[in-house]
Amino acid sequence: MANAPKRILITTFGSLGDIHPYIAVALELQRRGHHPVIASFDLHRGAVQAAGMAFHAVRPGLEVFGSIESVARKLFGSLRGPEYMIREIFMQHLHASYTDTLEAARGVDLMLTHPLTFAARLVAEKHGIPWVSTVLAPLNLLSSIEPPLFPAGAWLQGLRKLGVGPYRFAFGALKRMIKHWETPLRRYRTELGLPPLREMAQFEGQFSALLNLALFSPLLSAPIADWPAQTVICGFARYDGLGIDGETDALQSFLAAGDAPIVFALGSSAVLIAGDFWRHAAAAAQTLGRRAILLTGRLPAQQPDLPAGVRAFQYLPYSAVFPHAAAVVHQAGIGTLAQALSAGHPQLIVPVAFDQPDNARRAQRLGVARVLPFKRVTAERLVERLKPLLEEPAYARRAGEVAATLAKEDGAGRAADAIERVLTGLR
Repeated sequence: MANAPKRILITTFGSLGDIHPYIAVALELQRRGHHPVIASFDLHRGAVQAAGMAFHAVRPGLEVFGSIESVARKLFGSLRGPEYMIREIFMQHLHASYTDTLEAARGVDLMLTHPLTFAARLVAEKHGIPWVSTVLAPLNLLSSIEPPLFPAGAWLQGLRKLGVGPYRFAFGALKRMIKHWETPLRRYRTELGLPPLREMAQFEGQFSALLNLALFSPLLSAPIADWPAQTVICGFARYDGLGIDGETDALQSFLAAGDAPIVFALGSSAVLIAGDFWRHAAAAAQTLGRRAILLTGRLPAQQPDLPAGVRAFQYLPYSAVFPHAAAVVHQAGIGTLAQALSAGHPQLIVPVAFDQPDNARRAQRLGVARVLPFKRVTAERLVERLKPLLEEPAYARRAGEVAATLAKEDGAGRAADAIERVLTGLR
């Protein structure tokens, strides 16, 4: 028997890579007759509403931290970016987030949480609302059996040969070091009359006992024994928005005028700290004798010093441009990686921070990519890494195989199936 229509609140914070997968799931739920609402930074109101989804703004508004560029510099510019994100952006504004989330949650039948929506679990517990957790990348599951690659802990990879014990010790030490980041959350739980949370909210405490949706492809990771038992790997839930008026037509004209270009992209967050990246990218393309597309974000698309055969665009849906590339150069945000893998072309990954180094490692393991850390990017190194990707057939062949596998995945559909099973159980 099909589920009766339900009102489902989807909470998420972050960049477009943290919005688009939930839009994909919301669109599928809406297609099935449900009433999804997405709650996030007001910054994303336009993107959500353009997809035809209901939206509810949840504080903090990023404008209280200064310009979006200054926020990006603090997040990506040092190893203290995660601390700034947790302590300054989210923990200091828990009360406001709770108030806004509670307003959005009135009358809902189910809530979906994101790893950063700490107030959402508080609302669910306090008001008895069933909730389902989600993760977007394998790193969020923090396996000791198959440990992720941390930006500040690459040296830990050397412990792999010693088994699980050293990683469990290292993760335990990490949790003890950063436990104080969550002091405001523990105090607020007490104010709300909620019992103490035994686990840290950034780690095991983020997972629902009902269901945990892993919105990434099993190509990145098969299920692992120390994941939450209620985890379902759904596959990528892909959606990448609408283009800017005029740019899609300009893209088609550029593509028709010559050979397949190298496409350079840095997602919607790392693009804010691009620095000299675009200059290096244009120079590398010129050295290789290749055309190129630069997806520059807020920078002016028409840059007068670009060489012939290199065209800059502020924003293009990746699904509209990546399939036409000779190779894709990107930062390995999980949303960007999902679109790049689906496009079926070799990739050069320039990871910046957070889950990106681990995502890059997994793509490299698939045989479709090479990796050059963002801080080491120069025109010369881009040329050195891109040449084999463009010239060795094995990369293109493997990229095509991966894309063919992903074409059979329906991440949003499988997520909706799992959500409906939970709703059936609740009924």
